[in-house]
Amino acid sequence: MLAIVKAFSTHRQLIYGMIRREVQVKYKDSLVGLGWAFFTPLFMLGVYTFVFSEVFKSRWNNVVPDSKADFAIMLFAGLIIYTFFAECLLKGPQIITSNTNYVKKIVFPLEILPFIAIGVSLFQLAISCGVLLVAQLIVKGTLPITALLFPVVLVPLIFSTAGILWILSAAGVYLRDIGQIMTVLTSVLMFLSPIFYPVNALPEKFQTWLRLNPLTNIIEQSRLVLVEGRSIDWLQYSMSLVPSLIVFAVGYFLFQKARKGFADVL
Repeated sequence: MLAIVKAFSTHRQLIYGMIRREVQVKYKDSLVGLGWAFFTPLFMLGVYTFVFSEVFKSRWNNVVPDSKADFAIMLFAGLIIYTFFAECLLKGPQIITSNTNYVKKIVFPLEILPFIAIGVSLFQLAISCGVLLVAQLIVKGTLPITALLFPVVLVPLIFSTAGILWILSAAGVYLRDIGQIMTVLTSVLMFLSPIFYPVNALPEKFQTWLRLNPLTNIIEQSRLVLVEGRSIDWLQYSMSLVPSLIVFAVGYFLFQKARKGFADVL
């Protein structure tokens, strides 16, 4: 853990600079530019809300909401967490293979590359969160003070995502099929996460399995602080934080072991 903290501290300016460059490149050639960061989540929110509230007649916790806007806010709170995680998973296998120059031609701290992917996705997450809060202010006329706890809620997610990205980026060098596997997995993960339904809407025998999903607790905690105006459930939070730290440390260890062969394979 100390090695990870030291690497992050030493290269924090490099990480920030590369994140800023990636964000600029992502939107540079489009007519709307950064506007896509706002319009994309709004468009997807509209589509999902229509499909699940109108076509499938979904109701939150079997209770008819005051309006479709309330349903949309609950849905969006889960969707922004899933989108962040899915984007990172899809980028993971290509993190090293798309930066072969950093492996072969220069001395570069490869271990910071997953943080670049996380930083870019966090930028989109921050904008989506802003959209959510504005929508809530319009619909309900108020914002919960507990929304200030949202960055705390994200801590376990960031740790576990970093660990997973280290593993995926290393595995992607040796096994190129990982990218296709992640595409399928992220599609399945959307419906196995409590995005379109609350956990307690499922039979108890399925709730236990659903809680094995690392996104479940994070999505629930996000709704507590962003939508319901309640504080973090610290017991559930600790049940997410401890495993995320283990994944973080194990991911870094495996990455450092695997990186020795990157140059030979690439």
